[in-house]
Amino acid sequence: MRVVQLLPTLSYGDAIGNDTLALSRVIKENGYETGIFAEFIDRRLPSGTARPAGELSGLSNEDVLIYHASTGTDLNYQIEKMRGRKMMIYHNITPPSFFEAYDPSAAAAAEYGYSGISSLSDKIDYCLADSSYNKGELRRMGYTCPIDVRPILIPFEDYKKAPDESVMRKYRDGKKNILFVGRIAPNKKQEDIIRAFSCYKKLEPQSRLILAGSYNGMKLYKERLEKYAEMLGVADDVVFTGHVRFAEILAYYRVADAFVCLSEHEGFCVPLVEAMFFGVPVIALDTSAVGETLGGSGFLIDSNEPVFVSMVIDRVIRDEELRRSLVKGQKQRLADFSYDRIRRLFSDQLAGFISGKYLR
Repeated sequence: MRVVQLLPTLSYGDAIGNDTLALSRVIKENGYETGIFAEFIDRRLPSGTARPAGELSGLSNEDVLIYHASTGTDLNYQIEKMRGRKMMIYHNITPPSFFEAYDPSAAAAAEYGYSGISSLSDKIDYCLADSSYNKGELRRMGYTCPIDVRPILIPFEDYKKAPDESVMRKYRDGKKNILFVGRIAPNKKQEDIIRAFSCYKKLEPQSRLILAGSYNGMKLYKERLEKYAEMLGVADDVVFTGHVRFAEILAYYRVADAFVCLSEHEGFCVPLVEAMFFGVPVIALDTSAVGETLGGSGFLIDSNEPVFVSMVIDRVIRDEELRRSLVKGQKQRLADFSYDRIRRLFSDQLAGFISGKYLR
C-alpha cells in the first residue's frame, strides 16, 4: 500500500513544505511506500525530494492520498478524479480581501482557493487541520467528514544547529532587537508593527525592528512599508531581511529581545512556536489561531493601538520577573508541540484512517 502526499507548491523553508517533508519521514518510519508530488518544486530542494504532480499515477483504491490544501490551484478540482482514499491536511487560506489593494492576482488566487476547497467538501474522506480554527473553517465550508486537529510537525533538533555568525555579530551591538518572522504580506500587518515600533523607539532610542521574511510577490506592499517607515522617521532601524537561509533565521531568534506578532490572520503560526523554543518572549495580537497556538502562554493582547503595544514591549523587555515568567510559560506550552508527541499523533491518525476508523 502506498501513502503519497500531493500539494500545489513544495517550497524551500516554508511551514507547509517543512511539514510535508517531516511527515514523509514519519510515513517511511511507519513502513509505508511513499512519495511527494507537487505542481511546483523549489529548485533549492535536493534533487529527488519530490516529483511533478503530473507523474502521480497508479494509485489503487486501497492507497492513501494526502492532499495539502492551502491555495488556489487546479489540483483542487482534480482530486476527486484520483483513485485512493483521500485525506486532506488543511493549512488555511488567507482571505482575498487582504490582497485586493496590493495584488489582484493574489486576491483572485485566494478566492479560487476557497472555491476549490469548498468544492471538495463531500469528496474528502478525512481531514486534519493545523488548528481548531482551521477545523472551524472547514466546517463553515460544508465539510461533514471526520476532522481532527494535528499541529504542524516541527523537527526541533534542526534548531540546535549553529546560527549564522555574521548575523550574530551584526545585531549583538547593544540595541534592543524587536523581531517578527513571516513573509511580507498584508495579513501579517507589518505596518502595525512598524507603527508600534516608532512609538517604542521614543522609549528606547537604541532599538531596531527586524522583519524577517520573503517579500516575493508582494513588492508593492513592501515598498509601502518602507515608505511608511520613512514617514515615521524609523527607516534606518527597520530591517527587511528578505528570504534568509536557515542559519540566519536561527541567528535572528538568538539576538531577539522580544517577538511581536500583530498579524490578523494565521492558521497556526509556526514562528510563535519557534520563538518559544528560543526563549524569546512573545507579544501577540489575539486573532485567528494565534491565541490557540500560544495556549495561554506569551503576552496576548487585544489591541494593536501603537502606544499600548509599545508600552507592552517596553515592560516585557525591562521587567525581568515578567520576562522570566513569560519564557517559563512558553517553554511549558512548547512541550505540547514536541516532535515525538506530534509524530505519534499523526501516526495514530494515519493508522486509524487506514484501518477504517474514520469512515463517514
